[in-house]
Amino acid sequence: METFNHKLNTYIESWMGPRDQRVRGMLLLDNYPTTFALTVMYLLIVWMGPKYMKHRQPYSCRALLVFYNLGLTLLSFYMFYEVNRLKHCTPQTDYKIKKRELVINVLWWYYFSKLIEFMDTFFFILRKNNHQITFLHIYHHASMLNIWWFVMNSIPCGHSFFGASLNSFVHVVMYSYYGLSAIPAIRPYLWWKKYITQLQLIQFFLTVSHTVLAVIWPCGFPIGWLYFQISYMFTLIILFLNFYIQTYKKRGGSQRKHPQNGSPLSANGHANGTPSTDLTAPKKLRMD
Repeated sequence: METFNHKLNTYIESWMGPRDQRVRGMLLLDNYPTTFALTVMYLLIVWMGPKYMKHRQPYSCRALLVFYNLGLTLLSFYMFYEVNRLKHCTPQTDYKIKKRELVINVLWWYYFSKLIEFMDTFFFILRKNNHQITFLHIYHHASMLNIWWFVMNSIPCGHSFFGASLNSFVHVVMYSYYGLSAIPAIRPYLWWKKYITQLQLIQFFLTVSHTVLAVIWPCGFPIGWLYFQISYMFTLIILFLNFYIQTYKKRGGSQRKHPQNGSPLSANGHANGTPSTDLTAPKKLRMD
C-alpha cells in the first residue's frame, strides 16, 4: 500500500507541482486514496441506501436535524470569522508563520466540513426524500471534498480563502434556516428560503469576479488553479440557475413547503423536509 501511495503521490506532484509541506500530518491530507475512497463509499450509499429503505418506514430524524444543523451553523460561523481576518489575495510567501498556520488550520476545517456534509444526503435517504437526491446535489457534494484535498495540498493559503469565506457565510444562513425549519413551532415564521438560492448564486458570481481579477492582475497564485476555479464556478452557476428557474419561476416556488435537509436549493442541497410521496412508501415516520 505504501508503494502505491508513493507512486500516486509522485504522479500527483508531477501534475500539480510540489505538495505543500505545511499540511503534512494533517488528518486525511497525506494520501489522496483515503479521500477518494470516502467519496466512493458516499456514492455507494447514495445508490444502495434508497434500495435498502424502499420497504421500510422513513425516519423522522427531527432531533438529529436540529443538532446537525446547529453544529454546522457554528462551524461555518467560526470559519467565516477566522478566514475574514485575512487579506483578499496575497501570495502565500507573504504570510507570517503564525498567520500561515491559522489559515491552513481553518481551511482544513473547511475541507473536513465537506465530509461532514455528506450527512445531508444520508438524511434524504433515511427520510425517504429520494426525489431530492439530484445530479446537482451529488455533483456538488462529491466534487467539493476531492477538490479541496488538492487545494489543501497545493495552495492552502492566499487566494483560496475567498471562496471558502463566502461559502461559510452562506452556510451560516443556510444551516441556521434548516435547523429552525426542523422545529414545527418555528417553521411557519420562516420566510427567506427563496433568498438562500439567490445568495448562493451571488456567491458564485463574486467568486468568479474575484478570480478573474487575479488573472488580470496576478497576485502570485497559480494560474492553472484560477482557470479551474472559474470553470467549476460556471458549472455551479448553470446548475443552480436552472434549479432556481424551475423551482421559483415555473412552479410558483413561493408556495412550496418549508425545507429541512435535502435538495439542490443550496450548495449542500436542501429542500422539502417532508417524506417522499412515493405511493410505495409507508406513511408513518419512525421517530427512533
